[in-house]
Amino acid sequence: MPCFFRFNSSKGYDLPQVNSQQQNGKRDRPIERIKSFQPPQNAISTLEQPQSSTSRDDHNRHNLTTIMVNGMKSEPDVATPKSPEDDKPPMPPLAVSPQISAKTKYPGKKSAASTKKPAPMPSRGNELKVPETTGTSLNVDERKVNYVTESEKNTVETKSETSGGRDIRTNDQEAMRKTPESTLSQSVTSEIPMNGDRSSSSTYTETPSVGRKHSIKSNDGMKPKARKRSGVDGGKLELKDVQIETYPKDKKTLDTLKDAVMANDFLKNIMDAERLDLIVNCMMPGSSKAATFIITEGDIGFYLYISDEGSYEVLRDGKWVSSFGPGVVFGELAILYKAKRLASIRATSDVQYWMLDRQVFQKIMIETGRKEQDDNMRFLSSVSIFRDISKPILYKISDLLRREFYKTGSYIIKQGERGDKFYIIRGGTVTVKKKDNEGRSVTVGVLKRGDYFGEKALLTEERRLASIIANDPGTECLALDKASFLSFIGPVESLKQSSQATEAIIPPTTVVKSEFSHVALDELELVGTLGVGGFGRVELVQYRNRETFALKYLKKIDMVQQQQQEHVYNEKNIMAQCNCEFIIKLYATFKDNKYLYFLMEPCLGGDLWGLLQKHRRFDEKISRFFTACVVAAFEYLHTRNIVYRDLKPENLMLDAKGYVKLIDFGFAKIIGHAQKTWTFAGTPEYVAPEIILNKGHDRAVDYWALGIFIHELLVGKPPFRGKGHLKTYTLILRGIESVDMPSRIPKKAQDLIKRLCRQIPAARLGYQKQGIADIKTHTWFNKFEWDKLKNKTMVAPLIQPVRSLTDLSNFDECPSDRDEPQDETSGWDRDF
Repeated sequence: MPCFFRFNSSKGYDLPQVNSQQQNGKRDRPIERIKSFQPPQNAISTLEQPQSSTSRDDHNRHNLTTIMVNGMKSEPDVATPKSPEDDKPPMPPLAVSPQISAKTKYPGKKSAASTKKPAPMPSRGNELKVPETTGTSLNVDERKVNYVTESEKNTVETKSETSGGRDIRTNDQEAMRKTPESTLSQSVTSEIPMNGDRSSSSTYTETPSVGRKHSIKSNDGMKPKARKRSGVDGGKLELKDVQIETYPKDKKTLDTLKDAVMANDFLKNIMDAERLDLIVNCMMPGSSKAATFIITEGDIGFYLYISDEGSYEVLRDGKWVSSFGPGVVFGELAILYKAKRLASIRATSDVQYWMLDRQVFQKIMIETGRKEQDDNMRFLSSVSIFRDISKPILYKISDLLRREFYKTGSYIIKQGERGDKFYIIRGGTVTVKKKDNEGRSVTVGVLKRGDYFGEKALLTEERRLASIIANDPGTECLALDKASFLSFIGPVESLKQSSQATEAIIPPTTVVKSEFSHVALDELELVGTLGVGGFGRVELVQYRNRETFALKYLKKIDMVQQQQQEHVYNEKNIMAQCNCEFIIKLYATFKDNKYLYFLMEPCLGGDLWGLLQKHRRFDEKISRFFTACVVAAFEYLHTRNIVYRDLKPENLMLDAKGYVKLIDFGFAKIIGHAQKTWTFAGTPEYVAPEIILNKGHDRAVDYWALGIFIHELLVGKPPFRGKGHLKTYTLILRGIESVDMPSRIPKKAQDLIKRLCRQIPAARLGYQKQGIADIKTHTWFNKFEWDKLKNKTMVAPLIQPVRSLTDLSNFDECPSDRDEPQDETSGWDRDF
């Protein structure tokens, strides 16, 4: 359904957290701490890591408030042992919206000639209701669980919520005890989108009527319309109080855990030796009795597990799927963001396992990534040819450094060869040897960590003057390729002359003065509904029988319960700064006790997603035009330090002239020049490798997404699409070179896609020395008239008919409101 906001999209919002005083668990014995990750002096005591009720460390337990999925409470039939997940912070109870009569205040769409109804007034609470769902989709731990039977080294994935959060079993099965994560689905609330897709988690699912264009058909045998993809947000990282703690393990156990991690298709792609050592040392022990559920389908995951002893079985919808034994990783999607389990894992004997908490994992990944970047910057700053280079450029050079390992006795460079790489020693030592006049090899020195060699290869074509040999037990180097350096950064001499190698950054503007700031909410008349979403809906409204607007309603009580206050303020502030023909315009905002309102520019041509589903794929001319519109929008945003982070056809609307505009700025963020952010954000098929790897990211992720977008327009699907999020992320980490490009993609477009989707952010087109101009001058855009596009004098190749300012023919019919939210008067929106 076309929309101007995040329809059915949970963009992953964290469960509300409680402070440390609410945790009642205490450790029975001290645990070693890793010295390199000491908490700040002002840090409060860390949240204790819980164990199962039969944990080897026998920790005390915490109380747990859990989630219901469809408004039904599930009571256990027998006593339920507590689990590692039991100690996670509770959810506060949701407000229960009062039920109203089936007769709706606002009927379905009418023609332009129909009578308009007044828009809701603030004093009336607007009475906007979001329809109840007819079903939810699944969103986490989605890989096939039968991989376990094929290889016990593969992971066991889990499945999304079951009805009412209840673990449904066949009638002849006895009631089983639940443990680790199972009790998360047994109490308080319903309909809370967890981290993951709001469309998959929220019960506010669109239910348009049959017979409208692009409508979702009923289940009477007709093929349903494809669901819109929604984004995932790792939430705000609150890691300053998280301590990295180690648990004693013998060498055999450490080796077993390392083998299990490296045998996992996803985890092996995000590990290096340092991270692997930290992760296995920080895994804590747990145990469960036979017939206990370690993971329960529909629960919210907090831990990654590795089986240690005993036997396990995988159940989906209460049915046996497969079995596995020791040395298997399962539940790994939970370490990226909060996600619901897609299957249950039950112990078929007394078992022992190892667990890793998501916050600990994220702290390890982020801190090791930052440490590596700081080391690289320090190394580069010590190199003579880089001493006068500005910090932003050094950051780019740092991104180009690649690790290379050389075995003992191997030659890193040989005397007399032409140089094409520059090296910095990251670990180990090397011996420098040089041949004398008689041809004998003479040792002239030894270099250690932090030393560098071969820098002249970046300046001249001279041959190597000495040989460099790796010493025992081997040497790890950071290598900088000359060709990449010149292509992406430029000659060293030019960098010394200019402190900036990228396009000029325009400081963010102040709020753009709106031409419709005089419009009052009670002056608007309702024309019809443009779309429905998890937090509210978007209506087409008209001002005094003249201009029309898209009016977005957001339920304040939902904003508070799902911790969206910062997101909605961020969206408002960024949109208010934008005045671009390729970005949806925000004219005004309103509020009352029930809702927040965005008064926005209407785009009555519908959304690009629906159009793509109708056409299956676009030809080259149409794809190029739509891509150019996005490039123009990115050019505007990036020069203002705004990173969009959620490009996809679902977030583009067509205006009456056939031009597309970016909508939905919930993931957009202002990131300072040469700075990075570390939150997980984006739609799985579109996220860049550095987001998955927790390496920190900036505007380079938008160029990656642009390459995916071009592929989807030309083919009808993105290049990386697995059967679940983890499989998709694994494919992304393998790189664009592993993708077989369909022959229907023109060669020039293939080249552009590959250059946008480089694994190294600094190597992507758009992020290099000429900035986004490199994209606009690529051969795929040969003879494209960018000035005409900017002035909107170019005729769009695909125009949707819009007969009037009140024409809703390009939108699906939406259900009317039946649900009035509670008042929310805490005052958090006083500046909205």
